[in-house]
Amino acid sequence: QVVLEESGGGLVQAGESLRLSCAASGRTGSIQQMGWYNRGLGNQRELVARINNEGATVYAESVKGRFTITRDNAGNTVFLQMTNLKPEDGAIYYCFAENDLGSRDWGQGTLVTVSS
Repeated sequence: QVVLEESGGGLVQAGESLRLSCAASGRTGSIQQMGWYNRGLGNQRELVARINNEGATVYAESVKGRFTITRDNAGNTVFLQMTNLKPEDGAIYYCFAENDLGSRDWGQGTLVTVSS
């Protein structure tokens, strides 16, 4: 079991930036990758970005060039730097951590709102 605590969500204007953080605690030694999903209005939860223990990253096409995922492995913290935010980025963002058995733990979510 990994406990994930997200922070950094808020209300911003289009074009502004926001940085999300997710701190993992518990059985963090088993983590293989961490990342972020979001759930917008009328949408299912979708992958935004992920990063594995080797630093390899995957991004949703819609955020490439605007969002950057990083991970502080020593601190068991993953970040999502979001720049040039668009109204369609507005969603609840959920952090996940996946262990070596493929099991995932999830944060409670942090709300990002982008006004036009």
